[in-house]
Amino acid sequence: MEKAKVYFTKDLSSEAVVSLYKKLGRELKGKVAVKVHSGEEGNQNYLRPEFMKPMIDYVKGTVVECNTAYDGERDTTEKHERLMENHGWSKLFNVDIMDSEGDIVLEVPNGKVIKKNYVGKNIENYDSMLVLSHFKGHPMGGYGGALKQLSIGVASSKGKRYIHCCGNDGSYEDMFHQDQESFLEAMADAASSVVKHFGDNIVYINVMCNMSVDCDCCNVAEDPCMKDIGILASTDPVAIDQACIDLVINSDDPGKEHLLERINSRKGTHKIDAAVELGIGSKEYELIEVE
Repeated sequence: MEKAKVYFTKDLSSEAVVSLYKKLGRELKGKVAVKVHSGEEGNQNYLRPEFMKPMIDYVKGTVVECNTAYDGERDTTEKHERLMENHGWSKLFNVDIMDSEGDIVLEVPNGKVIKKNYVGKNIENYDSMLVLSHFKGHPMGGYGGALKQLSIGVASSKGKRYIHCCGNDGSYEDMFHQDQESFLEAMADAASSVVKHFGDNIVYINVMCNMSVDCDCCNVAEDPCMKDIGILASTDPVAIDQACIDLVINSDDPGKEHLLERINSRKGTHKIDAAVELGIGSKEYELIEVE
C-alpha cells in the first residue's frame, strides 16, 4: 500500500499554509466549511484569524464551529457568536455555529464505543471541509490535532457530551469520569463518521506553533513549552497527527518532555490507533519537506 503523503514546512507563514494546500492536489469543491478552533475567552495560544485569512479566502470558505458542552463563553450560540466577533473571526469571515439550529445524527455502524455521532445540523449545508487544526496538548485527550477537530470539534454540544460519556446520556460530571481508552475510541468513532460523510472532499492542515500542554479550550492555559516546528498538510487525518507526534518526539527541544508527558499520561495516541482500526487513515506516511 502506498504511504500517505504529509507535506511539511518550517515556514510558519500564512502564505505557506496556502502553498502546502496546493501541494495536496485536492481541490475542495462547492461550499467549503473551514473548521477552526475559535479559542476560549482568555486563551492566549489559539491561532488568530488573520493568520488563517489567506487560506480561508483561497477556498472561499465559511468558518464553522459548534457549541461546547461545558461552561464558558462558547456554550450557547449567543455567547459563541459574541466571542467569534471579539476574537475577530466574524469580522473577517462568514461564521456558522453549526449546531445553532440543533444537530443531526451520523451513523457509526462499525464504531468501537459509539454507534452514532451528533453533529451540528448545518453540516448538511456544505460540500467540502477544510480542517485547520492547531496542534498542541489537551487536558483530557492528551493532544489536539486533526482527529480531535473531526470528533469533538464537529460534534454538537449534545454530541460532545455523548462522546465524553462514551455513548451514555450522562451528566456534566460524568464527562470527566469515563474510562480513558473508551473515551479516546469514542473520539475516533466520531471522527470516522465525519470523514465518511465528506468522502474525498476533505483535507487537513495542522499548525505546530504555540504548543502548550493545554488546549485552546482552556481559558487559563499554560504558555507554550517548546519551540514552534512548522505546518503540515495531508489528505489523511491519521498520518498528519502521527507525523506531528513524531516531529515532537524527534525534536531537540528539551521542552518536548513536558508535552510528551501530557500526551502519554492521557494515552493520547490511542485515538490514532483506534482510527487506524476504523479504516480512516494510516500511520505509515511519507514526510515531504517543502522549503
